[in-house]
Amino acid sequence: MTVRVAMWSGPRNISTAMMRSFGARADTVVVDEPLYAHYLAATGLEHPGREEILASQPVRWQEATEALLAPVPAAVFYQKHMTHHLLPQVGREWLGAVRNAFLIRDPAYVVASYAKVRGEPTLADLGYPQQVEIFRAYGGPVVDAADVLRDPAGTLERLCGALGIGWDPGMLAWPAGRRDTDGVWAPHWYAAVEASTGFAAYDPRPADVPPRLRWLVEAATPLYTELSAHSL
Repeated sequence: MTVRVAMWSGPRNISTAMMRSFGARADTVVVDEPLYAHYLAATGLEHPGREEILASQPVRWQEATEALLAPVPAAVFYQKHMTHHLLPQVGREWLGAVRNAFLIRDPAYVVASYAKVRGEPTLADLGYPQQVEIFRAYGGPVVDAADVLRDPAGTLERLCGALGIGWDPGMLAWPAGRRDTDGVWAPHWYAAVEASTGFAAYDPRPADVPPRLRWLVEAATPLYTELSAHSL
């Protein structure tokens, strides 16, 4: 029976590197942000490559989530999700048929990074409320990006154990380059990951949060703290 892993991450995290890590397993197939097209269609947002994204994925959330539960030729089906793509109208019932997991990051670092690409992010843009909603309803293992970068082997081994899949040291390295499974938006966002062959080294420097966005860090911190208390 296939283990379906729904990994929920906010933006400005190591979610694509984590997808590379799972994609390096011999027993795993991956899918990249399968709710992105629905998110763009529903919100009307103009993201880079919008038309290509809408053409590449199901726009109806019902069709997108049905595909996440369909048979796949692998023991593990890793689903990389951006938590803010889980809009209120998207049904939640399918979440009970997957093994939910959560990739979190200190909000100060998320906000500092996000501010460089979007001037005024909101709390919903960062995905913390949605992560907490899913965690409270369905549970699942939580890993902090800082822990993954400080100790990739130990953190990933604990994650695999919590998901009920075998630990594969091959998850620590992967060939550089693009993947057929990468979303069509890869040319706009994945340059660093395409150049990588493993997880980057942990950077301990403090986050440089713009003063105008410190309120957002304060708003997100209690949600992050709730999830962080369950980190592996």
